[in-house]
Amino acid sequence: MKSKVYFTKDISAASLVKIYDALGVKLKGKIGVKISTGEPGGHNYLKPELIKDLVKKLDATIVECCTAYGGKRQDPKDHWHAIKDHGFLDIAKCDILDEFGEMEIPCGGKHLDVDIVGEHMNNYDAFVNLAHFKGHAMGGFGGVIKNQSIGFASTAGKAYIHTAGKTREASKLWTCIAKQNDFLESMAEAAKAVSEFRKGKIVYIDVMNNLSVDCDCDSSPEDPCMQDIGILASTDPVAVDQACIDKIWSSTDRGRDHFIARVERQNGRHILPYAESIGLGSRDYELIEI
Repeated sequence: MKSKVYFTKDISAASLVKIYDALGVKLKGKIGVKISTGEPGGHNYLKPELIKDLVKKLDATIVECCTAYGGKRQDPKDHWHAIKDHGFLDIAKCDILDEFGEMEIPCGGKHLDVDIVGEHMNNYDAFVNLAHFKGHAMGGFGGVIKNQSIGFASTAGKAYIHTAGKTREASKLWTCIAKQNDFLESMAEAAKAVSEFRKGKIVYIDVMNNLSVDCDCDSSPEDPCMQDIGILASTDPVAVDQACIDKIWSSTDRGRDHFIARVERQNGRHILPYAESIGLGSRDYELIEI
């Protein structure tokens, strides 16, 4: 059976609630909404005014983890400043999942034996994986799979994924960097570990706006090269990321080729068939416009 992916061209707070409702999933208990709070200096991250209605509807907490590359979000104190300055504390409770520690969850992949995530993940019963779909300097593109792997990983966990299990030390990240496909496969494996950790209690939303070839982790990203496309949502992370990639490839936007060049440079689409092969989801989907 094909996975259902819902799509709306309207990118608004109301549409974000509407597309969540279309999924027909009633998340219960304490809910975390996983976003990227955005590296200071950047400006393409999902804005508080866009996500606030969905967060309030679910009485959710915005959750994040610290980075591994330095910048203004590796130290929790600096990260809290970024969260406040970007307006997220004005709309909801926020939680840096690895502020006080980390934990291992089973992975058992080809590259990763465990996934290292923020210990506060244990405090949540369910998650909304709310990703800003965009390009990425290392992954080629970033959607819900990246948001669930790199995004939920602690600083040590990010180093572990980036190096395909070679090191947990952020200081050695750039000297132990993995082969590109190994890195992409490690992201898929980590995303699968999180999926299994809260099996059936995660929904996936990709917002295709501010389509830069650079990630929200970049403090000076390139300006968007494509027009906004819409919001896509599914209970299947592979299907929704595949649908986003298909939207890019089928676009007639004049910036399409530039975006595709970034994805292709990093062999970014490799993550999708690999994620499918390990059971994270399916690339076969039905697109339902709402």
